Amino acid sequence: MAPQHFIFALVEDFTHLAFACAVDPLRIANLISGRELYRWSYASRDGRTATSSDGTVIMVQHPFDALPPGERLFVLSGLNMQQKDCRALIAALRKMDRGGRTRIGALCSGAWVLAKAGLLNGRAAAIHWEYHDSFRSEFPDVDLVPNVFVAEGRFITASGGTATADLMLNLIERDHGYDLAVAVSDQMVYNAVRSASSAQKVSLQARAGIRNAHLVRAIGIMRANLDAPLPQAEIARQTGISARQLERLFGKLLNKTPKRYYLDLRLEKARYLLLQTEMSVTDVALSCGFDDPGSFSRAYRAAFGIPPRTQRGRIG
Repeated sequence: MAPQHFIFALVEDFTHLAFACAVDPLRIANLISGRELYRWSYASRDGRTATSSDGTVIMVQHPFDALPPGERLFVLSGLNMQQKDCRALIAALRKMDRGGRTRIGALCSGAWVLAKAGLLNGRAAAIHWEYHDSFRSEFPDVDLVPNVFVAEGRFITASGGTATADLMLNLIERDHGYDLAVAVSDQMVYNAVRSASSAQKVSLQARAGIRNAHLVRAIGIMRANLDAPLPQAEIARQTGISARQLERLFGKLLNKTPKRYYLDLRLEKARYLLLQTEMSVTDVALSCGFDDPGSFSRAYRAAFGIPPRTQRGRIG
C-alpha cells in the first residue's frame, strides 16, 4: 500500500504546538510500524518558509498557488487569523475541492480559512475557543460546535493544541487499526485521548468566566456533585438565581440546557474512569450519578456511539 501524503498549508503565525501534534503522530506511526505509512510536506504563501507564532521558521516545499496532489490537506493557522491575506490559499482550496481527490481539513484557527472559502456552509466545524464568538458572527451558515474536533463528513476540523493529536490518533486508528493508534499514543506518553464529541472545556470555562459569574458558579456546583446530581431548582437556588434564569444563561452562553450540560459532565467523567481506571462499569455508573446501569449504558452509547463495556477496548 502506498503511503498517504499529508500536506500542511502553514499560514504565518501558525501555532507550533498544533503543528507538532499533527506531524509527530504520523512520524511515530511510521517508526513503530517499520513502514512508511505516511509522508508529509509543507506549503506557505511564498513557497519557501513559514514562521510560527513562537518564531520557529519551517522550510516548506510548495507555494499555496501550486499545491501538489495528496490524500489529505490541512490548513494550519494561529494568531490574528482575521487579518491574514489568504486569497491565494482560498483559491487553491476551492480548486482542490473541485478536483475531489484530496480530503481537506483545518487545525486550530484554520477553519476560518475554510469558512472564508465557502467550504463549511451547512456543515459542522470546530475551531479554537478564542474564535468562537467572532466565527459565529462572521460565518452564521456554519454549524460551529464546541467539540475538540470534527472528523465526520467531507471536511475535518480540529480546535488546535493537543486536540490535533486526538484527531491524528483517530485517523491512524481508522487507517491502520486500534493497536497502532494505542502504540503511538503510548510513545507520546499521551494517555487521555479524547473523542470527537469531547468539548473544549477551556472554551466553556473561559467564556463563562468572562460573561457571567452565575454560570461559573452553577458549573462549579455541577462538577462538585457528579456522583449525586442535584435537581436543577437546587442548582439555581445555590447559584442565587431562578431556575428560569439558569435555563436562559445556559442556552445563551453554552447553547445547551442545564440538564444536558450536567449530563455531559457526568458522561465525560465516566469516559475518563473507563479509560484510566480498572473500576467496573457498574461502579463507574454509580460514581457518575447513574443508579441504573441500563440507563447509563443507553446514555453513554447515545453520547459516544459505543456502549461502556466496548469503550474500554477503544482509545477514542
